[in-house]
Amino acid sequence: MATASLVLSDDSMLSRFDRAFLRLERAFALLSGIAVFSLMVLAVISVTGRNGFASPLPGYVDWIEQAMPLVAFMGVSFVMREGAHIRMDIVVGQLRGRALYVVELVTTLAVLALMVLLVWGSWAHFERSFDFSAPLWSRDSSMDISLPLWPAKLMAPLAFGVLCARLCLQVWGYARAIRTGDAVAIPLIPDAAKQAQMEASQLTDQD
Repeated sequence: MATASLVLSDDSMLSRFDRAFLRLERAFALLSGIAVFSLMVLAVISVTGRNGFASPLPGYVDWIEQAMPLVAFMGVSFVMREGAHIRMDIVVGQLRGRALYVVELVTTLAVLALMVLLVWGSWAHFERSFDFSAPLWSRDSSMDISLPLWPAKLMAPLAFGVLCARLCLQVWGYARAIRTGDAVAIPLIPDAAKQAQMEASQLTDQD
């Protein structure tokens, strides 16, 4: 899959906000990647300890539970910005110009409404776990080594909140594109020729 961005930029305020917010999204995506790498390291340590010393890593499953929200959620806004999420674009891919932007605006508003509800629900889930007066500020903990669960539960509303901000930028971008015809700070759908060009460019950059 090509990874080159299809998001155009200019000197507008929208584009400046987009590029500034992209730095935060990249940091979150990097954090997600570090979490994946850390789980690989923990797996090696646990397997080596079990097979070599009959002593696997204590709380290995607990640490996996803690890292899962980082792996699952922290990169979602970056993927949304790049338009790299899984989507069915058989119909949408046939649209061009303002018709495409209108459809994308409607679907983005629907996703934004859903994500606002998920932020509300996941924050309530976090609040049920967090308690300043409890040991380690936690009302619940993992089964094996009693890690507090509220840090993992906080990752969902945090990542979803960042995604909501990205969706708001995209709503702004699609509304602007409908008005002016200029697609800025929104992911564009490549045709087959553009996709092939991006993939060839990616391979050239790697060489």
